[in-house]
Amino acid sequence: MKIDVLVAEIGSTTTVINAFDKINTEMPVFMGQGQAPTSIKEGDVNIGLQKAIEDLKEKLKTKELEYRYMLAASSAAGGLKMTVHGLVYDMTVKAAKEAVLGAGANIHMITAGKLTDIHILKLKEIHPNIIMIAGGVDYGEKETVIYNAKMIASSNLDIQVIYGGNIAAIDEVKSIFESYGKEKKLHIVPNVYPRIDMLNIEPTREIIQSIFEAHITEAKGMSKIREMVKGTIMPTPGAVMRAAQLLKEEIGDLVTIDVGGATTDIHSVTEGTEKINNILMEPEPIAKRTVEGDLGVFINKKNIVEIIKKERLSKELGISLEEIENLIISNVAIPKVDKHIKFIERLTKEAVLVSIMRHAGEYRTYFGGKSKTLVVGKDLTGVKWIVGTGGALTRLPSRESILQEIGLTNKGSKLLPTSEAKILIDNNYIMASIGVLSTMFRKTALNLLLKSLNYENQ
Repeated sequence: MKIDVLVAEIGSTTTVINAFDKINTEMPVFMGQGQAPTSIKEGDVNIGLQKAIEDLKEKLKTKELEYRYMLAASSAAGGLKMTVHGLVYDMTVKAAKEAVLGAGANIHMITAGKLTDIHILKLKEIHPNIIMIAGGVDYGEKETVIYNAKMIASSNLDIQVIYGGNIAAIDEVKSIFESYGKEKKLHIVPNVYPRIDMLNIEPTREIIQSIFEAHITEAKGMSKIREMVKGTIMPTPGAVMRAAQLLKEEIGDLVTIDVGGATTDIHSVTEGTEKINNILMEPEPIAKRTVEGDLGVFINKKNIVEIIKKERLSKELGISLEEIENLIISNVAIPKVDKHIKFIERLTKEAVLVSIMRHAGEYRTYFGGKSKTLVVGKDLTGVKWIVGTGGALTRLPSRESILQEIGLTNKGSKLLPTSEAKILIDNNYIMASIGVLSTMFRKTALNLLLKSLNYENQ
C-alpha cells in the first residue's frame, strides 16, 4: 500500500503512528493509527516505532506500506527539558516561562536575579536540553543578565543557551560566550519582555523548536528516526499548541484540554475580552500553555484521589473503599470494566476542573483609599470552544459531559469559559500529528482536524 504521510508521536510510554493520504486534494483522508510501547529501555526508540508501524499495517490489512513523507513529534525521555533564568519573577521570568511552555518544553528550574554556585550545581544535576536567559526591559537593567551569562558560559555545561533579555546587553553576552569558546551554543532572540506590559514570546518559541529538532538525535535511536523523517520533528506539546493556534484562526477562541496518564495539559488561544483586558494587571500571551505534573489518571491517579477523598469517591460511585484501593493500585492503563471506567471518568473530571482553575485568571480586589477590582492571569470568558484531546478525553464514554462541567462551574472570581462554550472532541486523537503536519501542509492539516472534531455537525 502506498500513502502520502506518516506522522509518528514518540511518547515516554507509547509510540503512535498516524497515516494520512490524499494530502494534495480537497478531501484528505485519515487512514488509521498504529501504536506500540516506546522502546527507551531497549536503548533505541526506533524499535517501538517499527512495532507501531507493524500494528498500523495489521489494521490497514497490508503487508507492505510505502510513504512519501514521515514527520514526527516526540516527548520521549521526559520530553524537552528547559530551565529559565530571569531578573524579576513577575516580569521577565514569567515572560520567558510562557515562551518555554508554549513551545512544548517542560520547565525543571526557574530562578530570578543573579545565579549562584548552588544554582549551577543544580543545573548540572538537571542537565536540561536548553537554558534560557532573560531579564531587563530593552535599555534597562543589564547587569544581572551579563552576570548570569558569564556564570553559565564559564561552567562546564555543554548545553544550548537562548538569550532573550535586554537588547542593550546582546554584544556583551555574545562576547562572553566567545571568550569561553561557546559561541555556537548561544542563540539570540528578541527580548521576551521588551517593555513594561508587553510580551514578545513567539520568536523564542520558534527558536526553541528549531533547537529541539536540531538536537533530538542525541536521544538513543533518534538518529535513525532523523534519517527516516523527511520533515519536522517537534516537541509533542508544541505540536498540540500549533494545532490549537491553527484551529483558532478558523473557528475562533478556544481552549484545548489533554488529560494524560501522568499530566494534564491546557492550551488556551484567546485574546480575552475587552472588559477584562482593561483591568488586567500583567500581560498574558494569546497562546498559553500550562502543564499540571501532579494530575494524571494513571501514573498520578493517587494524587487526584487525595484531592477528591476516597470516602467521597466511594459514595459517588457506589463502590466500596476496598474496591477504590484496588483501582488505585491497578496497573491497567486502559479501563475495560464498568467500575474502572466510572472511576477513571471521575478522576478525569477532577483533573479537568482543577487544571482549568489553575490555568484561568481571576478577579482580585485591592484596598487602598478605596477598593479597586483588577484581574490577574488568563481571561477565558471569551472562549467559544472547549476541545478535548488525548487518551481520556477522546475515548471515555462521558468525555463530553466531563468538559461541559467547566461552564457549569463558572461562578465566583475565576475567569472560566461560560456555559455557552461548545464542546469538540478530537475523535481520531490526531491533534499533535496535525500540528506537525501543518508545518508542510497547512490547509490539509486544518481540514483533517475539522473532520476529527466533527465540526461540520456543530
